[in-house]
Amino acid sequence: MIQQETMLNIADNSGVKTAQCIKVLGRGGARKGKCTRPTATVGDIVCVAIKKHLPNCQLDDKKVHKCVIIRTKYPVRRTDGSYVRFDSNAAVMIDPEGNPIGTRIFGAVARELREKNFMKIISLAGEVV
Repeated sequence: MIQQETMLNIADNSGVKTAQCIKVLGRGGARKGKCTRPTATVGDIVCVAIKKHLPNCQLDDKKVHKCVIIRTKYPVRRTDGSYVRFDSNAAVMIDPEGNPIGTRIFGAVARELREKNFMKIISLAGEVV
């Protein structure tokens, strides 16, 4: 469950190491009895500000960028009743068309990305859980 000001590890080779979520796109937050802030889960797109990057990073750290969530610490329930949970919150930087900026993706990726049509990320990932 990613919300505003959550720090994310970036799991690709775009040169960005960590980013801070500044806006969750496309998720309402007014659920009765739950957290009323907009939250993102695996496969959702968020706006981020770059916090740590390599010197040869091709992205400008003064601008707002978009990324897609690929791993969350908060468990995600699947339709068969099982849950999947990861050790860290991670994301992949994407361009305005929704394609990943990096050419490699590090670590495991959740299967829920296939349902949200991020097939390029699925094909670049080393392991799909």
